[in-house]
Amino acid sequence: MKPMRVGWIGCGKLGQPMAAHLIAAGHSVTAFDIDPAALATLAAKGAHPAPSIGALCQQSEVVFSSLPDDRVLIEVGCSSGGVLAHLPDQAVFVDTSTVSPSASAQVAARAAALERRYLRVAVSGNPVLAEAAQLTSFASGSGDDFAVVEPLLAQFSKRIFLVGRDEQARTLKLVINLMIAVSAGMLGEALALGEKGGLDWQQMLEVISESAVGSPMVKYKAPPLAGRDYTSTFSCEQMAKDLDLILAASAQYQAPVPLAAHMRQMYEALMAGGQGPDDYIATVRHAERRAGLARD
Repeated sequence: MKPMRVGWIGCGKLGQPMAAHLIAAGHSVTAFDIDPAALATLAAKGAHPAPSIGALCQQSEVVFSSLPDDRVLIEVGCSSGGVLAHLPDQAVFVDTSTVSPSASAQVAARAAALERRYLRVAVSGNPVLAEAAQLTSFASGSGDDFAVVEPLLAQFSKRIFLVGRDEQARTLKLVINLMIAVSAGMLGEALALGEKGGLDWQQMLEVISESAVGSPMVKYKAPPLAGRDYTSTFSCEQMAKDLDLILAASAQYQAPVPLAAHMRQMYEALMAGGQGPDDYIATVRHAERRAGLARD
């Protein structure tokens, strides 16, 4: 594809490597972040810093955002200084944040009122997979908008899907994160049970990884768990935030999620114990403590 002029808002753990892949592929990337250090890091990789969102939009054919929550998405998308107010005709606004379907729908309504193009893109993966261009990306919105953006998504994704025209991508991201959260709780209880039963820690992780339950998530987490390394790739605080979104979606769709409610309380306990910044797989350490196996 021919090089494109891309705007990137949000240069955090995921936004940084995704934008860097676009730069490496030859696209001109203009970036904005309220954190000067994050912006400087991406600028060192070839991005052009913008003084404002408005200035960034004026130079871009496609504008991506990677943001922390609903409030920031609505501010960045819908405010007078935000993307939709400054997006050129025919440019596409692509948001990759994990947010609620209702907040995304609010941005979509504003985009429709202004006759602006808006594509929701969720990504499944972590910063390590983002660095390796191995994210799974799934979009919802106009097929025409998806056709414009898909070649850009291919620079950091191993698979790409179009899953609907409205908020389906947002809902699917919550579905996946619900399964990840419950898997983290299940893995903690299973490992504590095996440890109490006399199983060797390293061998237990190896066998589980190669067994019928050896999902990509389990395989990815086995090496850090082998050394009881809880350095965060996705924190307990972030998982709690996503579980709040899942519970809100449960109420919106009238689909009970009792396991999600249980895991939200587990992450509340982890945060209350000072482990909010730790990786979400700290559920393993939590289960060990409850089993009388505290290692700290």
